[in-house]
Amino acid sequence: MQVARLLKTLSANKEKILIPAVGITVNTLLSSYIYDYLFYPYMIWRFGLLKGALIMIPLSTFVCYLLLLFYDWSKRDWLGIETIKQIKEREAKTTIGKITAWILRKSDLFALLLLSIQFDPFITTVYLRKGSNQYNGMSRRDWKVFFGSAAIANMYWTFVIFAGVSIIEYIWRMI
Repeated sequence: MQVARLLKTLSANKEKILIPAVGITVNTLLSSYIYDYLFYPYMIWRFGLLKGALIMIPLSTFVCYLLLLFYDWSKRDWLGIETIKQIKEREAKTTIGKITAWILRKSDLFALLLLSIQFDPFITTVYLRKGSNQYNGMSRRDWKVFFGSAAIANMYWTFVIFAGVSIIEYIWRMI
């Protein structure tokens, strides 16, 4: 009985489930695995910390801006971010829901820092934009969030990658 109900629910909500599943998978493959773990380290290794950062910071900021444009143009919640924002903005009925919504509403600066370290400026900006499912471009505040996130994310990632590349180079020389 429960399996039939689950299948019925999945069938009724297949677009709500399928679009974010595909979006998250593609974004993770391209953004994390190819860009963050292959291209970014190669550029830092090839050009060094300063030159590599001077190349990668504007390049990654531009890529995130293109993703923002595509996200707004597609008018689809292909990462599930708008769904999370709805939880943040709605009036919760349960105690846990009220606490969760309150934390999400009150911690934009904290969220900016944490999201910028964990994700790219695209995801951080989309999450911190006011309103959900609006896909209406960027306000002055959104631009501040975007460039602040780009600075935090790239400084963090550049130093992490530089440390990793340096350790690998050291080990390689020891062998």
